[in-house]
Amino acid sequence: MALLIDCLGFDCADPAALAAFWAEVLDYDNLPSDDPDEAAVAPKDGKGNHILFLRVPEGKVAKNRLHLDLRPDNQAAEVERVLALGAKTVDIGQGEQTWVVLADPEGNEFCILRALTAEERAKQSAESSG
Repeated sequence: MALLIDCLGFDCADPAALAAFWAEVLDYDNLPSDDPDEAAVAPKDGKGNHILFLRVPEGKVAKNRLHLDLRPDNQAAEVERVLALGAKTVDIGQGEQTWVVLADPEGNEFCILRALTAEERAKQSAESSG
């Protein structure tokens, strides 16, 4: 028997607002919910994980123990786009790296990685299809 990750959960103060931010960042759909204490987003094509946002009373106080690493086609363009959506740059002591650390509107850190080279994309494609 195997287990699959169905969704990733984020504790937050405002589920609807954070879901709207991440839906824009990832080009996901907002999923309908009658519960004001939760909101979710999912890939438009139905392939991949849902992200669930759950209202909690306490605020974020430390660095995330789990974060998203996002792989763009164009790192600089995506960083600029996501900053315009409301993300903030953060320094968690990472030093000079090939990725950029950002935080969503509630302070959850995530990284925008460098774009893959053509050779890396070809290798990744071959590994996923074989």
